[in-house]
Amino acid sequence: VKLVESGGGSVQPGGSLKLSCSVSGFSIDGYAIGWFRQVPGKEREGISCIDDDGDTLYTEFVKGRFTVSRDIPKNTVYLQMNDLKPEDTADYYCATKCAGYLNGGYYSRFYGMDYWGEGTLVNVSS
Repeated sequence: VKLVESGGGSVQPGGSLKLSCSVSGFSIDGYAIGWFRQVPGKEREGISCIDDDGDTLYTEFVKGRFTVSRDIPKNTVYLQMNDLKPEDTADYYCATKCAGYLNGGYYSRFYGMDYWGEGTLVNVSS
């Protein structure tokens, strides 16, 4: 199993980026994929999840600005990030699990597969 993130970069506040998580080794159809981010010196936090049935969940800090989606034939999950803020600056990871305070409560989805991508850096600054 391998996950590869792409699409990170530098953008000014208010800008947009679209991250991709390309998955190989198993089909994402029927499995949840989570997006996480980590700032140096802080714990990695779950920010979004696309559940096994396609339902989407978000942390309050990105809800309304970020949108998670998936393309099952391409076995790829996306994170569209709009209205980016300097506090969104972090390394972004996708994983074969969901965990975090999403949609107002703690949410976890884990299938016994704990695979992560290597991350992609998002830098929001003027």
